Parts: sequence; structure tokens; C-alpha cells
Amino acid sequence: MFTHVMLGANDLDASRRFYDATLGALGAKPGRADDKGRVVWSRNGAMFMLTRPLDGQPACPANGGTVGFGADSPEQADAWHAAGVAAGGTSVEDPPGWRDGAFGRVYLGYLRDPAGNKLCIAHRPAA
Repeated sequence: MFTHVMLGANDLDASRRFYDATLGALGAKPGRADDKGRVVWSRNGAMFMLTRPLDGQPACPANGGTVGFGADSPEQADAWHAAGVAAGGTSVEDPPGWRDGAFGRVYLGYLRDPAGNKLCIAHRPAA
């Protein structure tokens, strides 16, 4: 359904280190900057991008917004979470683990990136 997600960041170097670590834990190659300074990661036909806001105003996280990434296993989700904390992210909500809810059983973990954006890692077991 989605082709890409783009978030704003004020400190692209700190955010790039964070996403190189977390997305690298999911199998993505390090981000590449384009001619406009945006940093792009790609994996499985999808892109994740960071940019300084084009309007010149400071970047800020979405209130209530969450960007979700998929993991192939609980171990990969844990690696993503650990890489994020080691690269300057902040663990939020409960520690990574299994949750049972209206949409079934899912392994979840949450972080805030260096710019304050809320991120989720999710692994859904095979049906």
C-alpha cells in the first residue's frame, strides 16, 4: 500500500547514524544522500527517507504518529530495538515482546528516534 515514508530531522547526521543502525538490523544498506540532501534507505521495494523541512522551519515529531517497520522474527525485532538504543534512540512504552490484541498476536517494540519521532517494530507470526 505504501511506497515510502519521509520524516523531517534537524540533525541529519544523528538521525542517519540511528537509521543506519536500526534499518541495518533489518537488512537495509546504509542510507544514501541525494542531490537535495535527503537521505534514502530502500528494502523490498519500499523507501524510508529523511529530510530537513523544505519550508525552512524546524522539524518536529507528529503528535500521535507512529512509523511501523516489519521484522522477520522476534530476534530481528530485538536487534532493531537494541541497535536503536545504542545509536541514540530512546526505548518507549513496554519492552519489546509479544502482545495479544484485536488484530491477533504480534511481537512489538517501540523507540523514539533522535528527532523524537515514534517508531514501532512488528513481527507477526505465520498463520
